[in-house]
Amino acid sequence: MTDPKAPGDVLSGLLADLRAESAVLDGLVTGLPAGEWARPTPAEGWTVAHQIAHLAWTDDWTALAARDPEGFAASLGGHFTELLSAGADPVEEGAREGAATGPTALLTRWRAGREAVLTALSAAPADARLPWFGPPMKPASMATARLMETWAHGQDVADALGVTREPGDRLRHIAHLGLRTLGFVFGLHGLPAPGRPVRLELTAPDGGSWSIGPAGAEDVVTGPALDFCLLVTQRRHRDDLALTATGPVATAWLPIAQAFAGAPGKGRRPGA
Repeated sequence: MTDPKAPGDVLSGLLADLRAESAVLDGLVTGLPAGEWARPTPAEGWTVAHQIAHLAWTDDWTALAARDPEGFAASLGGHFTELLSAGADPVEEGAREGAATGPTALLTRWRAGREAVLTALSAAPADARLPWFGPPMKPASMATARLMETWAHGQDVADALGVTREPGDRLRHIAHLGLRTLGFVFGLHGLPAPGRPVRLELTAPDGGSWSIGPAGAEDVVTGPALDFCLLVTQRRHRDDLALTATGPVATAWLPIAQAFAGAPGKGRRPGA
């Protein structure tokens, strides 16, 4: 984000927002009857329990990366190599194993893990390059990624439970991340790096305006900030969102946009 504050202040603000976003999701699952944890979510094959288990699994890896980068690399090589050699998907396995522990144990694990993330990232040097499954990230970027994932998987839980969450200013972090990953996404799809910048002109949840990206960019994406965040987290199909792309780069980008590392997801069907 373009923020004049010192890096430590930026990170503190991000961690506070991550804590707040986690609390929103915690409020959705606290007190759920055991049977509701088995409710299917829009992510194929994933229940509410799988969603929380995935966040807990990723938080464990995040805390390890921040506390012990060498240990992260060693564990990544050993654990992932074993699973991949057995033909298993590490992400799916992490979600499956966590979901099988039962709601009480899973909720306790997730709460402890996200606190460990907050502690580890706040203690990491602001300019450290923390290892990850994709490119290394600084603590502020790692916090933004955790906020994005918490919001995105929280959307799946909210959809499964028939709950509408109130969007807020924390979406701006996700919008920034969505734009920053533009070049990565083009490469992910085997496309040449864009030769032109893109600017976002989004309507904020409070009715204000967010302009993100170079002021002189001829390629522009306009629409509600919530819709853009739903798009780049692949929680809604573009046909169901009120987004407009102007310019060749913006037009080519929106159908493939994603704010997360890793292979492109299946996305969502129109109307789903």
